[in-house]
Amino acid sequence: QVQLVESGGGLVQAGDSLRLSCAASGRTFRPGAMAWFRQAPAKEREFVAGITWNGGNIYYADSVKGRFTISRDSAKNTVYLQMNSLKPEDTAVYYCAAKIGHFIAVAVTQYDYWGQGTAVTVSS
Repeated sequence: QVQLVESGGGLVQAGDSLRLSCAASGRTFRPGAMAWFRQAPAKEREFVAGITWNGGNIYYADSVKGRFTISRDSAKNTVYLQMNSLKPEDTAVYYCAAKIGHFIAVAVTQYDYWGQGTAVTVSS
């Protein structure tokens, strides 16, 4: 059984920073890639950033490029999302996702495991 647990969300002002964490557990959990998605009210879940577990490939959505940084600590089975220069349009529930295949995908359907989400609210 694989579990992904996100933390680090909260209420911040525009221009502030937050760091989200996603801790993965499971007896034989070896993801090929992990990613962050987000879902704003009344909108579809969208890809934010992804990283292959060997760290060789990273990909960002255009909307966060230059502001967000994804990283992982393989020893801790944890992936992070450092979010800087936050904007009100970044307000959403952020979800961590993991997939077995060793490539980053932007489609929700490509991911095998999901966390419960952590809420980020950015006020103007």
